[in-house]
Amino acid sequence: MGTPVTFRKGLVDEIRAHAHGRTEEICGLLLGESDRVTGALPCRNVAADPFHAFEIDPAQLIAALRAERGGGPQVVGCYHSHPCGPPEPSPRDAEAAAPNGWLWLIVARDQARLFRAVDQGAILGRFHLLPSPRP
Repeated sequence: MGTPVTFRKGLVDEIRAHAHGRTEEICGLLLGESDRVTGALPCRNVAADPFHAFEIDPAQLIAALRAERGGGPQVVGCYHSHPCGPPEPSPRDAEAAAPNGWLWLIVARDQARLFRAVDQGAILGRFHLLPSPRP
């Protein structure tokens, strides 16, 4: 299943709380190091149909990457919710994901599952399943 990734205590609960009761997909960036997530940056979902897809606001992504280059926290991945589905990557997620090693945390109801975007992944050709983070 891959190398365990640690999350700052309570961070997964914060993300799940952000998604709770929402009918549109929420999204954001994961911050930290490759195998340690220390923060999350909620972002606007600018997808044309935010009830079935997510797209992180490009201005927020660019700002986070600029902050990283200036010595700020490293962007190590993203998160989003599936309000009406399981916490698993969709074919749309696989199509959108670059094989860059980013972490993808998907939350649905009371569950959270973690994946890494890779080339030729076992899931939809794009993702490897990682041990799920503890809330």
